[in-house]
Amino acid sequence: MTDRKTLQIKPASEQDDAAPAIRKKGRGWEISETRLDTLHDRAREMRRHPSEAHKALAAKFAEADLGKYSFKRFAVVGSAIVDFNCHNLGMAIDIDEEGENEALATRRDKSLEAVGIKVMRLKASDILENMDAVLDRITAGMRIRIGERREARARHFEQKRGTGQGYKPRNFRDGPKEY
Repeated sequence: MTDRKTLQIKPASEQDDAAPAIRKKGRGWEISETRLDTLHDRAREMRRHPSEAHKALAAKFAEADLGKYSFKRFAVVGSAIVDFNCHNLGMAIDIDEEGENEALATRRDKSLEAVGIKVMRLKASDILENMDAVLDRITAGMRIRIGERREARARHFEQKRGTGQGYKPRNFRDGPKEY
């Protein structure tokens, strides 16, 4: 019988603190189709059997009116599965459960932040014991992220202005065309 390969973490002495290089390219971020299928199957299984903290936070997100922002449960982002992901904001929420591998979570967070996804980590006990404070923290994080995205968009359009590279902000309007 052959030995199956499992995900292993190098000892702390052999690890470098830099985030692993991820080249965001296409649907799979240069991940094999079989690995991507495995991740989606695992995420589906996690959605079927969530923890109590995850159920409580998902219920609050379902009740909340977040406008154009929504959080998807157990989303596959790159080669990671995050507990909640808001694609519009580039923001992920990870719930720290008891017995979770801290080194693996830190490495995943660095990888996601390297491609522009901000990760907010919440303790499961905080969610269950003090939901209002957790929701306030999430709301504050969303506001900060909205501001960051707005500033980045303004900088981008300011750089494109006058270069002839197709600068057209959303509020750009031509007058009526005459033929």
